[in-house]
Amino acid sequence: MSEAHSEQLLGEVAALPALPGVYRYFDAQGQLLYVGKARNLKKRVSSYFQKNHDGTRIGHMVSRIVRLETTVVRSEAEALLLENNLIKTLNPRFNILFRDDKSYPYLKITGTREALRPLTGRAPSASTLFPRMAYYRGAVDKRHSYYGPYPSAWAVKESIQLLQKVFKLRTCEDTVFANRTRPCLLYQIKRCSGPCVDLIHQAEYLSDVANAERFLRGETQQVLQTLERRMLAHSEKLEFEQAAEIRNQMTALSRVLHQQSMEVGGDQDVDILAVKVLGGRACVNLAMVRGGRHLGDRPYFPAHLDDASAIEEQMAQAEADGAEAVGPSAAEAVEPGERAARRVLEAFIAQHYLGAPMPPVLVTSQPVGRPLLDALSEQTGQKVHAVHQPREHRRAWLEMAQKNAGIALARLLAEEGSQQARTRALAEALQLPDDDLEALRIECFDISHTAGESTQASCVVFEGHKLQNSQYRRYNIDGITPGDDYAAMRQVLTRRYGRIAEALKAEAGEAALPPGTEVAVAAGPDGEAEPLPPAVEDAPAVPSAPKDSGKDMPATGPRLPDIVLIDGGKGQVGVAREVFQQLGLDLGSIVGVEKGEGRKVGLEELVFADGRAKVYLGHDSAALMLIAQIRDEAHRFAITGMRAQRAKVRVGASQLEDIPGVGPKKRARLLQRFGGVRGVASASVEDLATVEGISADLADAIYRALH
Repeated sequence: MSEAHSEQLLGEVAALPALPGVYRYFDAQGQLLYVGKARNLKKRVSSYFQKNHDGTRIGHMVSRIVRLETTVVRSEAEALLLENNLIKTLNPRFNILFRDDKSYPYLKITGTREALRPLTGRAPSASTLFPRMAYYRGAVDKRHSYYGPYPSAWAVKESIQLLQKVFKLRTCEDTVFANRTRPCLLYQIKRCSGPCVDLIHQAEYLSDVANAERFLRGETQQVLQTLERRMLAHSEKLEFEQAAEIRNQMTALSRVLHQQSMEVGGDQDVDILAVKVLGGRACVNLAMVRGGRHLGDRPYFPAHLDDASAIEEQMAQAEADGAEAVGPSAAEAVEPGERAARRVLEAFIAQHYLGAPMPPVLVTSQPVGRPLLDALSEQTGQKVHAVHQPREHRRAWLEMAQKNAGIALARLLAEEGSQQARTRALAEALQLPDDDLEALRIECFDISHTAGESTQASCVVFEGHKLQNSQYRRYNIDGITPGDDYAAMRQVLTRRYGRIAEALKAEAGEAALPPGTEVAVAAGPDGEAEPLPPAVEDAPAVPSAPKDSGKDMPATGPRLPDIVLIDGGKGQVGVAREVFQQLGLDLGSIVGVEKGEGRKVGLEELVFADGRAKVYLGHDSAALMLIAQIRDEAHRFAITGMRAQRAKVRVGASQLEDIPGVGPKKRARLLQRFGGVRGVASASVEDLATVEGISADLADAIYRALH
């Protein structure tokens, strides 16, 4: 195997130190292949190049290695954390990878931290005087308190409803709170105590906030004792109505605690992790207990499992020959499936809790290695325990998590099988080769605008039997007659494929495109596009999703998609044909989706740019289902982009400035007084008239203009 590698690479391997560290392998195109850790870098890395791995996945990977990078660290714990940090951020081809494409939601209580700090010459905000509860996802603000994380938005909203029933905290925005003249519906149904119209004293409200926070931290008995003391104090003062209100609070809280007591036992903060491996795929189901309450669970599915498991399994076998093993010792009588489950679990724990808060106790379906727990303890500053083969209520939790992992994995395998069948059906319908359906790439375009305003084009990508949302692109369309969908389609196709056509011609030794031809513009790592007219917005669809290279063509070289799907009939396909003819590209890849009779779903026909006859697939065709899925996604993506752009334009111009008599100064006073356009819109005529410079007639005109 070493004969296929350069002398420079083998020399670097021979010169490696016998120290702990992390190594990285790269191929000829600079793509990261693999990230690994080692207690002894020299011994570990040498084992890849000293043995014959022909005919195996590890042999396939090693044959592609042309460059090596290493980082020496102080301990195995540091190596483990660095390894998984690099895996999570760099997405190597042959490592188990968990993509966390969505941040966790939290329950936020506003202003509670700010209330503890002295005010510096400024009036306290409504969020400080009467804190509100809110669903939250994003960066943390030190002025507020955050509880969670929660596994889903549903779990947060359920907790908010529970706290509304027991403690009656407000959930309204500050602008609404500041402009209420009578209590809202939540007060009428006993879900809010009405602080907006002074129906509760501030001290009592803040006491309810404090009790809600203690409840979220799991201090339930202390909360009940505090409420009992308040109830008795009101009774002694003969304030029986107030005492009855607190009694009702205690009853509601006791009912909640009774519902939770059967599940929780005495634990406060615990994560339960169950792994299921089947059919070359795996699922890690994470269930959360926070503040003594079971909040629900969430499944995760790793990528690259087959390749990574095969490589690590083969390297583990090398221990019998004296090589350092990454996985469990070969002396252990562990089945291969069990070893794979352990590797998946440890990869998830290492990647999931990197830089994220974690509970002190993990209940796991497989044992977790001591080096990983020590590394996490060192990172978090608290002792982390992993409980395998738990008892009592923890055992019930784990069994539930294992059952949910099995259900989620079975659903994924069924969906993947269905999606692969749809891809094959489409390839057969269009007479495309079906020997490598994994590589079949479809790009679909749609145009969206509102009466010609804020026109945007979308491009969504389907590859590997699934939609690749990190490769989605939006294009701002400018310089056309408003509402001209044909001109918009011509512009987006030229910008999308002009660069690829130029690169293909350059490879073939032909002349470049004529001067002035628009070409697609590559987005940078931050999603911004290079300034070429007309302006293009090449931002990924999901900001938290892993970003691609930011280019409109694969890193391996210029390549047209197998299918260019156009949401439209003969007219749109004709425009696409003109663009492809101008660029010198293959017309056979263009497919239009024409609405059927009466524009009914299931009656669509496929229109081709190369002169082929129309094709009707049938309403129950798997191929049509895939086309409809991709087309609908392109439509959704275009509409959301157009609406965001339209809102940006309209807010930028501001509805207030369009009102006669409202200039910049009066607009600034209104916005400052009511906290924004929404606050102004929710204000009454009398409130508007209290602003300096706003007469009663102008206040009435503003109110009518905004309603």
